Amino acid sequence: MYKLSVIIKSLSFSRLIIALLTTSLLSACGFQLRGDYLLDDELQTLYVSSTDVHGELTRLVKLNLTRNQVKVLARSKADIPELRIIADKLDRRTLSLFSNGQVAEYELIYSVEYQVRFSGEDAQNFRFELYRDYQDDPNLALAKSRELSLLLSEMRTSAADKILRDLARIQR
Repeated sequence: MYKLSVIIKSLSFSRLIIALLTTSLLSACGFQLRGDYLLDDELQTLYVSSTDVHGELTRLVKLNLTRNQVKVLARSKADIPELRIIADKLDRRTLSLFSNGQVAEYELIYSVEYQVRFSGEDAQNFRFELYRDYQDDPNLALAKSRELSLLLSEMRTSAADKILRDLARIQR
């Protein structure tokens, strides 16, 4: 009986060690659970406006808000907070060149500027940039244009997620 209790204690101790080791490894590599964002009660109903009403970023932000049980209004109301997407643009910077002088690698810079306005208060302005490296090859122009399109789509998705994370941090 004594040996059985020692074995059980050692098994539970080893499980605890494995759980702690797994947790520390996941947190050390930057792993974070994603999903529901806990938005403030005031932000559970929101009006989303944009300079590009039919833009991809605006669509993704509205979709993410709806997925997180936020009611997105079609028209502005005086007592409802407003999320206004002011600008989103893609720039690129040359990182390296081929020996013949053609560009070999770009750094893509996706900039987003938006604001959150509560009724009777000044707007809170936010701005961020996302960076990705893109290797160009003039011999594979069609494939590279498709890759660039996918990269931009992924950057817009990341930007929409970042906007929701920023909204979740707003405390009033």
